[in-house]
Amino acid sequence: MIKGKKVIVVMPAYNAEQTLRRTYEEIPHDIVDEVVLVDDVSQDHTVEVSRELEINTIVHDTNLGYGGNQKTCYKTAVSLNADIVIMLHPDYQYTPKLITAMASLLAEEVFDCVLGSRILGVGARKGGMPLYKYISNRFLTAVQNLIIGYKLSEYHTGYRGFTRELLTTLPLDVNSNNFIFDNQMLCQIIYKGYAVGEITCPTRYMDDSSSISFKNSSAYGLGVLKTSLIFRLHKWGLIKSPLFAPLDENPQITQIDTD
Repeated sequence: MIKGKKVIVVMPAYNAEQTLRRTYEEIPHDIVDEVVLVDDVSQDHTVEVSRELEINTIVHDTNLGYGGNQKTCYKTAVSLNADIVIMLHPDYQYTPKLITAMASLLAEEVFDCVLGSRILGVGARKGGMPLYKYISNRFLTAVQNLIIGYKLSEYHTGYRGFTRELLTTLPLDVNSNNFIFDNQMLCQIIYKGYAVGEITCPTRYMDDSSSISFKNSSAYGLGVLKTSLIFRLHKWGLIKSPLFAPLDENPQITQIDTD
């Protein structure tokens, strides 16, 4: 624990057999109270490795997608009374060694959300990020900063930490079950006025690290632009989107149980 706060690491997993053990072994278990892995119907031995490591393992009956996986991750962490939740990919692309710093910033109430940014410093290209992904990342981030009226170095990192309060006040169930979930969630956090911090995160792009295809990357980029425009139009009162409506205005949404 950090300052009496229960820290839970959640790992949305899909075909992470080759990298899960390395990722898990680098987690700072002296400050992490529990690790939860949610498997989205992997086609390899991810579940077996997870259980061998004695990780709290949840297996979906059907593939729900990256966003659907995260929804299960966060609901599970909150149900386990987490005060701080760190989302870490089990593909070893992001170093688990930053968990202590991220959790400390949340425990000290400096930020409500902490992002591990690959763009701060020189970590992205040095770590092997493909040039087309680097360029698209920088372009989409610049456009989002302009449309949303915020300033982040990266909106697209998958390494994130959250407070319990934040997770229990966002209408996450309205978000997509696909890769755009991350971007929708971050826009919701900004819209709600939560404090967002970034720390420099080295990254590793390897053959056994997960990556989405060029086609899916293109669809994600279009989704990012759409989400940003919805944010701005909702902010101006020109439309009313459930993405940014309070929970009590979304009767179809089940709030994360805090009991």
